Amino acid sequence: MPLTPSNSSQRQIKCKHVGFLLQPNFTMLALSSAIEPMRMANQLSGETLYRWTILSEDGRVVTASDGLKVEVDSCINNYVEFDTVLVCGGVDIKGTVTRKVLSWLTHLSRCNIVLGGICTGSYLLAKAGLLDGYQSTIHWELLASCQEEFPLVKSSNQLFILDRDRMTCSGGTAPIDMMLQVISKEYGKALTTAISDMFSHENIRDENDQQRIPLQHIVGATQSKLQDVVALMEANIEEILCLDELANYVDLSRRQLERLFQKYLDCSPHRYYLQLRLGKARQLLKQTNMSIIEIAIACGFVSTPHFSKCYRNSFSIPPRDERNVLAKNKQFAASKESSLGSIKVQHQHQQHH
Repeated sequence: MPLTPSNSSQRQIKCKHVGFLLQPNFTMLALSSAIEPMRMANQLSGETLYRWTILSEDGRVVTASDGLKVEVDSCINNYVEFDTVLVCGGVDIKGTVTRKVLSWLTHLSRCNIVLGGICTGSYLLAKAGLLDGYQSTIHWELLASCQEEFPLVKSSNQLFILDRDRMTCSGGTAPIDMMLQVISKEYGKALTTAISDMFSHENIRDENDQQRIPLQHIVGATQSKLQDVVALMEANIEEILCLDELANYVDLSRRQLERLFQKYLDCSPHRYYLQLRLGKARQLLKQTNMSIIEIAIACGFVSTPHFSKCYRNSFSIPPRDERNVLAKNKQFAASKESSLGSIKVQHQHQQHH
């Protein structure tokens, strides 16, 4: 089966045009992670499914947070038709806000252009009021302050979120997963799987995956006992410890430990421990061939039904269905080699005609 976009034979493919607005000190890794899936989609499909334009406020070179200087294609004053515009943020995003950029983003919103932000870029959308009422995410360093500053935005700790005509994403390599999700919706899972294989990106993360926030950032450097308890939990996933054992380890009473968790982590020790175990179970489901009962035991659950119930409550999907999705992805990957050969032959045939 050739790796052509879904239903491409019945319709003419419209090339999607994506604009990237670079803010000073933007994160280069996040920008590259957003562009590369589109480049590979073009390469593997033999079609120009996407093109992109790099922008800055004034059309001048922009310096990334790693010191590299990037020449842009245009300034925001020049009229260009976009399907999507993504704001690329990085270090000190609050110091890069200008009235001109906020007005431009507001204008794009009125033109029904999909808007988004990667790394800290969604801060500008929130500042312009363009995320009010939307589910949104941002790099974990700014998450708490954005929740305080923008109460009308439904801020979340997810890796990325696609909510109607908004797409927001945390930093690092998370834009790869967001763009793969977009490509999958527009052109099919087979193409997405082939792209991830080309990048050796074996485990595609979805919107249910969370950013891992360093505990010290959440609770502060002074809460060493709380950090010690969490480290103990992480080291004892299979043979879980009771609350009294955890409290004794750091020389606290049960009640004192409960108050610490409630104050700094907004949940009970039991709930936090459960989420750690479920997170580990999800990794094992996606990354290993262990059976569901083996995973349940490895993550401290006394029975498979109890594990399945907790997993479904947390991730809105039973572990068996999660495993079935993984199996389907592997089937796509198994057919990749023959698909790549077919698409190359087909593309050469089209060129000759």
